[in-house]
Amino acid sequence: MDWQGQKLAEQLMQIMLLVFAMVGFLTGYVMGSFQVMMLVYAVGVVLTTLVTVPNWPYFNRHPLKWLDPIEAEKHPKPQKQQPVSFKKKGSKAK
Repeated sequence: MDWQGQKLAEQLMQIMLLVFAMVGFLTGYVMGSFQVMMLVYAVGVVLTTLVTVPNWPYFNRHPLKWLDPIEAEKHPKPQKQQPVSFKKKGSKAK
């Protein structure tokens, strides 16, 4: 799953859970049943999981382009530089 696919999956998850929560609440309120409300929401969670968790091809529409190993060797990693420390000059007490 690429970066845009992750963003899309996250947005789909939030929207679907919100919609199923509202539908579940309204259904439970109209029917006067807490059990029905929880059942509708649980079905929504399962459907949301099936849509957003697997790595569907829909989430891989923007693949990353990696460097070939030969090309990567031409551009070595930057090395850490040692921090430069500046010593304060002490003032002489008279």
